[in-house]
Amino acid sequence: MIYLIPFGAPLLVLIAAAVGAGWGGRLPSSAGHIIEALLLSALTLAVAAVALLVAVGPGTSPLAGVDGFGLSIRLDVVSAVMLLLVTFVGWIVARFSLTYLDGEARQGRFMAWLCLTLASVLVLVIAGNLVVLVASWSLTSFGLTRLLLFYHDRPAARRVARKKFVISRLSDGALVIAAVLLAVRFGTGDVVAIAAGARAGGGMTLAAALLAVAAMLKSAQFPVHGWLTEVMEAPTPVSSLLHAGVINAGGFLLIRFADVMVQSPGVLAALVMVGGFTALFGGLVMLTQSAVKTSLAWSTIAQMGFMTMQCGLALFPLALLHIVAHSLYKAHAFLSSGGAVERIAMFRRPGRVAVPSPAAVGRAFLIALAIYGVIGGAAAAILGQSAQALALGAILIFGIAYLLAQGLADAAPRALTRRLAALATGAAVGYFALHLSSEWLLGGTVPPPPVPGPLEWVLIVLAVISFGLVAVAQAMFPLWAYHPAAAGLRVHLSHGLYVNALADRLLGGWRLRSTLPQGLAA
Repeated sequence: MIYLIPFGAPLLVLIAAAVGAGWGGRLPSSAGHIIEALLLSALTLAVAAVALLVAVGPGTSPLAGVDGFGLSIRLDVVSAVMLLLVTFVGWIVARFSLTYLDGEARQGRFMAWLCLTLASVLVLVIAGNLVVLVASWSLTSFGLTRLLLFYHDRPAARRVARKKFVISRLSDGALVIAAVLLAVRFGTGDVVAIAAGARAGGGMTLAAALLAVAAMLKSAQFPVHGWLTEVMEAPTPVSSLLHAGVINAGGFLLIRFADVMVQSPGVLAALVMVGGFTALFGGLVMLTQSAVKTSLAWSTIAQMGFMTMQCGLALFPLALLHIVAHSLYKAHAFLSSGGAVERIAMFRRPGRVAVPSPAAVGRAFLIALAIYGVIGGAAAAILGQSAQALALGAILIFGIAYLLAQGLADAAPRALTRRLAALATGAAVGYFALHLSSEWLLGGTVPPPPVPGPLEWVLIVLAVISFGLVAVAQAMFPLWAYHPAAAGLRVHLSHGLYVNALADRLLGGWRLRSTLPQGLAA
């Protein structure tokens, strides 16, 4: 029963939701202090759960039911990391919300739905049973929809809530069918037993495909990504909670059922293709946005695409590491977005901008690849890195090559060149260090990446080439930014190639008549 300790965290957050709902309107300072104290206590219990995992090891605690079809809580490395992350981010967002919405007539109601959504995510990450997992997955979407409708009199808010509602129900349906198939196939709803059955050679392609669909819908993958760029009508804390927390549920689902996913190479290949394209597409569109929050939203789309590609490459430890890093970064980015314009306005360049020539760009990429080749080759020879990990490292090093190109420009001082070369070396070493640390941390919890077959090799090579070409184009952008063709492309990219407009037309998104249930539309 000691494994019930993690369940205390969502329970405390639910109590905080009840406090907010009890007031409904503007919260007095005493109620705000109670909510903050409850969330801080939940964070403390998350830390205690991590200590329990270190001291005792992973385990599952049943709450009700038998034969794996009741209610249960699972504590392992994945759930402990996510529990600690969500409680920390949730506490920060709640603290910010109490000040941000001070004086709002419906402040208490907002805090109630915020805490309910947060509690749902917490239950999701510690779910040890398909029943708990599916229920919390759906409840998370329900709470988020209510938050998106906080300013329900705004047409744009109603439109995005309606779009999110449709996509969430599709995701819920895919997950429910996948859960039923897994329960029938393995005769249990326990996630540990299902993972063990899959490792024994009991994979299910259809269930894996449905899990992938549910995850991609939840994580705003192309072409159902548009709703994520339209949530700005909701208060800033909603954007922070969404981009730093709820959006990661798709990646968590793939990691939780990693043993099922690796049994279906075709499904993993689809994740690589969809995720890789979403990452490239989102990254390019992000560069054309002038609004801070919209640019951050497209950044999230790109990051979720990259995380999906990592799962498709079966690099689940790196995907979990990506979730943690992205959540912390994006929570800070949204909560501090209000002062971004002022900070940029105060920035003054010290001199003329160093624009690298094509030759400098070529040298930069050769140097970056040489640095990575030496370090990556040593890591592969000594530590046995997989081909997928080496390919992902090559993709990441392209970002360093872009910085090196600035250092190799004619106007760049030599001190800058040397400093950026040192940073490139440090980034390559840091990548393998973090990769090894995450693999050690999740050892035995998720399966290692399989040996690539012909299809996997084609996708790996294609991904490396695609990301490399985009990185080269970005490094050389100052040379062709004012060309008429580039200006036209920029306009089309700034509108997301109009994919979202097509989705709106399919869903009737431009009409104000709502198809949401009465309880949500009011």
